[in-house]
Amino acid sequence: MTNSVQASGDPAAGFAPLRPPSSADAPPASEPGGVTRARGFRAVGVHAGFRKDPSRLDLALVAADEPCACAAVFTRNVFCAAPVTVSRAQLGADQPGEPAYGTARVVVVNSGNANAATGERGLETARATARIVGDAVGCPADEVLVASTGVIGEHLPLEPFETGVPAAAAALSPDGGADAARAIMTTDTLPKEAAASFDGADIGYAGCTFSVGGMAKGSGMIMPNMATMIAVVTTDAPVLPHDLHKALARAAGTSFNKVTVDSDTSTNDSCFLFASGAAAPAGAEPFAPGTPAFAAFEQALGDVCQNLARQMAADGEGATRLVTVNVTGAATLADADAAARAVANSPLVKTAVYGHDANWGRVAMAIGKSGAAFRQQDAAIDIMGMPVCRGGLTVPFDEDEALRRFENPEIVIDVDLGAGDAATTVWTCDFSHDYVTINGDYRS
Repeated sequence: MTNSVQASGDPAAGFAPLRPPSSADAPPASEPGGVTRARGFRAVGVHAGFRKDPSRLDLALVAADEPCACAAVFTRNVFCAAPVTVSRAQLGADQPGEPAYGTARVVVVNSGNANAATGERGLETARATARIVGDAVGCPADEVLVASTGVIGEHLPLEPFETGVPAAAAALSPDGGADAARAIMTTDTLPKEAAASFDGADIGYAGCTFSVGGMAKGSGMIMPNMATMIAVVTTDAPVLPHDLHKALARAAGTSFNKVTVDSDTSTNDSCFLFASGAAAPAGAEPFAPGTPAFAAFEQALGDVCQNLARQMAADGEGATRLVTVNVTGAATLADADAAARAVANSPLVKTAVYGHDANWGRVAMAIGKSGAAFRQQDAAIDIMGMPVCRGGLTVPFDEDEALRRFENPEIVIDVDLGAGDAATTVWTCDFSHDYVTINGDYRS
């Protein structure tokens, strides 16, 4: 059975896929552990009372054993939440978009209430939270970073912090990462953790093993313009704060900033990266940009961030499939990104994936409206490695084989614009009936 609209020419001649199956992007491997995989960090997740269900964890702490280098990236949504404003200032960034880095000891995250659109009262609540956590952990308030996630426009109560934080601080543990990852969930169906390690033998740190670990939450209102919904990443590599920020910005640009579930950028997006240096010998020099050590660190950081980003896309609200959109042959990186996002954000593409329909015309529509520069007659499209469009025209394909491939948990769409050498990858998910149900009932 072939597609009902046929291209001219001999179907038996066949068309080579844009990318051989063996060259498909494999997800970065994740090692066991999460935000406490790196040495020098402890974490905890508890029920503090932000949510009515006493069995649901709703407060997380991630603490370094000692004050350490920290960097962060935040939402660029003008309607940014109070904790974003406070944490950004704690890391020396007075204005949105300024590099945020410095020294910090702990981050606290509550779920269930975003503390967004809450005015001066919300800012004071965020600052008071930092004071409460600092007193409990034993550090100054300016070494505490705050983050919140949940409903927008409701005032965040202080009482759960006053009662929950001391108990949480007393329970901080190197084994607490999994509970912390659960405590930051909102509409997520699964906690999201990832870790990676690298050997110091070949990078000038013989006898050392360095790790990067992290946790993230995100399921809806996801198209970050900085990093992710909420993420905390740690490393025991020695990295200076300003170098840490540059590495984080690069990693976010190829991971969290390439995720979209519904094209909406949250008011609360925050990603924090701590570096304890605990795996290096005492007095060891920090990793310097341009060295093999720094390259190894950036590789591990990128792997962890990309793994978390893929998990977020796969766990999009109501999602049944992770969707990877690869665009090649673009005239510029901006064009590649525009085309990929147009496909990934298209409700028609996303519902076609949910319906197991290899309707490549919807992909063509999306790239055509994206603003990317290309000629229709140069465009090519594959769905799950099956050529479906060449030269802007339909290609005969086996519909039964397409249905079989739609059973895969990850659906890959490849587009070649035929206009240059720039390329990118964006991750999204399908749209199911449950997406409407989840968001229609969000405040219920």
